Amino acid sequence: MTQRVELAIVMDRLAVDELITEYAVAVDDGDWEAYRKLFAPKGRADYRSAGGIEGTAADVAGWLAESMRLFPMRQHLIVNRRIRFGTLDHDTDDTARVGADYVNPMRFAKEDGDDTSTAPDFVCGGRYRFGLLRTPDGWRLTEVVVEEKWRRLPERRPEAVIN
Repeated sequence: MTQRVELAIVMDRLAVDELITEYAVAVDDGDWEAYRKLFAPKGRADYRSAGGIEGTAADVAGWLAESMRLFPMRQHLIVNRRIRFGTLDHDTDDTARVGADYVNPMRFAKEDGDDTSTAPDFVCGGRYRFGLLRTPDGWRLTEVVVEEKWRRLPERRPEAVIN
């Protein structure tokens, strides 16, 4: 492998890692326009294992915008990222697959409007599967699949909960 090829692989890894980070930030900040822009034109997301929906990036962004109102504080921690490029899997396209574990602490909105506490009272974790495609605009998501493995709820669960 030449230095030029090695540098290209490093640059792709950094770009893919940045895209995954931008995904987490968009969801945590509720920036649904940025969320939609992370996807390729036919990109889809599947949140069914966490009680959500599966659909186009636009459909899922709308669902997230509504359901995340329940959680004014949220913070994705996406770790253990395993990046595999399509060329390594004998794919002819510029594609990548990323598997990554996540922990997602969130705080339920309070019915009385007192959101002064920022301590999480709902935490879930699992694994993401991301599919990516290199486009003229850079790497974009073709697929996001959430595989929730566990969740911890507060002692007294609020009435309005996803699921």
